[in-house]
Amino acid sequence: STWGLFGASWPAMASFLDLDSMDAGEATPPICTSRFVFGCELNSSARSYTFKVSEEDDSDHFLALNMACLSEGAKDECNVVEVVGRDYQNKEVAVPVANLKLSCQPWLCLDNFEFQPPVTFRLRSGSGPVHLSGQHQIFHRKDLSDDDFSDDEEESIDQEEELSPIKPAKKKQKS
Repeated sequence: STWGLFGASWPAMASFLDLDSMDAGEATPPICTSRFVFGCELNSSARSYTFKVSEEDDSDHFLALNMACLSEGAKDECNVVEVVGRDYQNKEVAVPVANLKLSCQPWLCLDNFEFQPPVTFRLRSGSGPVHLSGQHQIFHRKDLSDDDFSDDEEESIDQEEELSPIKPAKKKQKS
């Protein structure tokens, strides 16, 4: 699936991803998810951080940012954090997502703002340190051809289910 810089909300995204790989009547989606803590620091010596994954990885990766906050040692200046990524036409776009100042706005809740890699976070102005935190979400596609059971095993299980149930033995009557 192709997603732009800003992905859909998590439940809608999961539903969209499920549509391509679900069999009719299947109760659970064939996707396993993994979630990991994400964090990076932007400061005067490390003004940018790029979140990327291996091109060989066939899983879908998303980064959901929860918070941007100033940390100890920050000056009372505007610290503007921008996101650099690609739009739906694959053109690079830079968008400011946070403007933090120690005296009035030292932190900002980003409410799981989602991005698809590669995406770069850049400290456009200010010296930080600004901490970004969130979750790295991985959606592993379950390969339906690698099920635990082969077709022969499934047929034998189906045949066993068709057998009539065992009936209790009749009691002998006393004469």
